[in-house]
Amino acid sequence: MLGLALVLAICNAAEPLVMRRLFDTLAIGRGLTALGWTTVGLVGLEAIRATVGRRVNVGTWTVRLALDFAVRETLVTKLGALPLAYHQRERVGGTITKLNRCITEFVAGVCEVAFKLLPTAVYLGLAVVAMARMEWRLSLLVLLFAPIPALIAARASRVQTRRERMLATLWTRLYARFAEVLTGIVTVKGFAMEGAERARFLRATTRGNGIVRRGVTTDSWIETWQGLATTLARISALAWGGVLVYRGEITLGTLIAFLGYIAGLFGPVQGLTTMYQTSRRALVALEQIFDILDQPGDAADAVDARRLGPIRGDVTFRNVSFAYPTGDLVLEDVTLHIGAGESIALVGPSGSGKTTLLMLLQRFYLPTAGHVSIDGVDIAGVAQESLRGQLGVGFQDVHLFHDTVCANIMYGSPQATRAEVEAAARAANAHDFIVQLPDGYDTVLGERGAGLSGGQRQRVAIARAVLRQPPILLLDEATSALDGPTETAVRDAVTRLSRGRTTIVVAHRLSTIMNADRIVVMEAGRIVAIGTHADLVRDCDLYRHLFATALAEAEDEAAVSTVESLQSAA
Repeated sequence: MLGLALVLAICNAAEPLVMRRLFDTLAIGRGLTALGWTTVGLVGLEAIRATVGRRVNVGTWTVRLALDFAVRETLVTKLGALPLAYHQRERVGGTITKLNRCITEFVAGVCEVAFKLLPTAVYLGLAVVAMARMEWRLSLLVLLFAPIPALIAARASRVQTRRERMLATLWTRLYARFAEVLTGIVTVKGFAMEGAERARFLRATTRGNGIVRRGVTTDSWIETWQGLATTLARISALAWGGVLVYRGEITLGTLIAFLGYIAGLFGPVQGLTTMYQTSRRALVALEQIFDILDQPGDAADAVDARRLGPIRGDVTFRNVSFAYPTGDLVLEDVTLHIGAGESIALVGPSGSGKTTLLMLLQRFYLPTAGHVSIDGVDIAGVAQESLRGQLGVGFQDVHLFHDTVCANIMYGSPQATRAEVEAAARAANAHDFIVQLPDGYDTVLGERGAGLSGGQRQRVAIARAVLRQPPILLLDEATSALDGPTETAVRDAVTRLSRGRTTIVVAHRLSTIMNADRIVVMEAGRIVAIGTHADLVRDCDLYRHLFATALAEAEDEAAVSTVESLQSAA
């Protein structure tokens, strides 16, 4: 590729010499034969240049696309490996905007420099040598003007770099907010904030356009001054060269060649300044790329991480403490052993650390102190994929993709058959409502499961966990959005799924609590009691209070259900 680009530069440098030969042949009247051969040479040169130029263009884009893919692969891999804390801190829309802008700018800058810098330098060297050999006085005159475009560009580069940084920050923040607005469109419309969000978006867009407009004005002045330098060089060369031709000191062909070199000389010089500007934009983009790549991956796999083989489900939290980077301890010296196949319910006030325990078991975070192990193996030293591939999860905040119902259930179990998908849906009490959808299991859901009720989304998510048949099942308020009858059916499905599997459930519903083998009571990041329901009602004040609250809520739900039934009957 680089060799072809050099060939193209040599052809460009040779063209004015061929033109010189052509005009000198005409001037001295050497006949049609010499004119014909010169013309053939010019045509051949153009043919070579066109052929090589096409191959260089195709090759450049091939390399450019490969580089683009490599950078995207690196960034996407890094984003997937970053801990949850990063994704919870950064906004999705901003990250996507940053990715698109920085990759495009960086790849463009690298390719611009890689494929144009050396050929342009070679052309300039050949052009300067050719001009000096033809007429050194004209060469000096032209070269006096040559540095001017580069000096103008260098002076403007700081302003341009500052502008690129401002635009990168502004567009990232703007589209981060816009993505939040679209994701939360129900909230936006519910509070009649469409106009306010539209005004916010347009104000930021106007600021960005203002920066761009001022930049265009600056760049236009730069191009004007650079063009003026080129024009002055051409006029000066034409005037002085005309005098030399009149005196007979140079031929007309030499003057024509000089004028050709001026156009070819200042084009590459301006190309080098454009390259410089592009490289500055690429550096800004590179800063954003490394802003992602340099993020610490606290929970990343170790270099020597080993794959976790098939597990039985024996779980141990040993002296585990954990604190988020910006907060106090969420867990403090937690020790808990869960035998393989045992069912555990975690209960406690909000913020007591129940969900954090599940997050640590999935290795979304590493403990600040202590160890989490499965079957005696510390999960900090195992590959995350091999760990999470053996966990089934169901959370209150269900995430479904803009895809078919079948694909959402199969997510995480892509090898499953259609029959297995339907069996899992029946086990989660989801089959009946799925077959009533417009296209049944092939119905495409909206983003985040739009088109389904909260209870239906949770049943699809539970079917997803059922399909996986995991040795360890983690449920975090997974039945909280279900009504009484549906909750009963799903509870039975979960009970069947839990048999022979280690099950850890975060819940406050009586049905979930009562079915557990043991109940773990947590408060302020500590385990305050462990036992059966009967033991805890007798011995633990906090559990009695939590149980009484859950009982009152259950009675309220039963009362509401009774009223609704009476209204229906009436």
